[in-house]
Amino acid sequence: MKKILVTGGLGYIGSHTVVELQSAGYDVVIIDNLENSSQEVKNRITNISGHPIELVVGDINDEQIMNNLFKDHNFYGVIHFAAYKAVGESVEYPVKYYHNNITGLVGLLKAMDNHGVKNLIFSSSCTVYGEAEDLPVTENTPIKSAESPYGTTKIIGEQIIQDYAKHKNLKTVLLRYFNPVGAHPSAEIGELPNGIPSNLVPYITQTAAGIREQLVVYGDDYNTSDGTCVRDYIHVVDLAKAHVKAMAFADSMTDQVEVFNVGTGHGSSVLEVVKAFEKQCNIKLNYKIGPRRDGDVEQIFADTQKINNILNWQAEYDINDMMYHAWMWQKNSSKK
Repeated sequence: MKKILVTGGLGYIGSHTVVELQSAGYDVVIIDNLENSSQEVKNRITNISGHPIELVVGDINDEQIMNNLFKDHNFYGVIHFAAYKAVGESVEYPVKYYHNNITGLVGLLKAMDNHGVKNLIFSSSCTVYGEAEDLPVTENTPIKSAESPYGTTKIIGEQIIQDYAKHKNLKTVLLRYFNPVGAHPSAEIGELPNGIPSNLVPYITQTAAGIREQLVVYGDDYNTSDGTCVRDYIHVVDLAKAHVKAMAFADSMTDQVEVFNVGTGHGSSVLEVVKAFEKQCNIKLNYKIGPRRDGDVEQIFADTQKINNILNWQAEYDINDMMYHAWMWQKNSSKK
């Protein structure tokens, strides 16, 4: 059985990916510092999959922990999620993002090199495209200066991997996520941010649950159909399955690095998401229009032909499923 290391494996996307990896027959080891997660997630993953998981509580920036981890296990590959990811927060605390997201990646690559691990799936982002001139964006859309330090860390991370792969026999798949939302249909795991959510959907569900008084929609004067920002929202389970496809693909790669957009190919505005939630969950949301938020691009959505054709992957869930599963998760997590 092939063993995979998942960094940040108790986080939102990481936990769903661990479930799908186990379902596909992989043995999984997680390293997570629990800064934005909880050990309880480990139990919930096991509730879904029925398989035990080894968890190492530690930081990927700790060289000794990483070396011991690679010494103790014969990893086939690594899926790297351990990074900060809030666009707005990165604008406020750029050094925090540069230190964690870049230093952590470099340390991971060193550990992989020292122990001969050759397959890496890297968690990148559509933020590398910035404010794209042409939509939908393809993998060949020019990378621009990012609109936020978070986006810049993904651009730098991709460049580090490209440079590293030229001189090392490392097979890397860069997955450029669009906007992951929703939760596992079991409602055992989902997005549960610490403090005030920075992402739209958990803010919607927390407002609906009465945890937040009001949802703020940042800006309604963009050049879009209803004036609000447009994003390509993708169900987190679909995204998780893309990682499993990518890991299987690593074996057959002819190039050192491959890049794939991971989205649905369809853009939805903030207000369209709000309306989808209200309709699907039969709840009227309390929301107001606020000013634009620093770091937000006007609109972006993916061309998914490459991942559809090469990895034989495509999104299965629509925006209504995303809203329903997010709400079921919110209700279930509020009980615990």
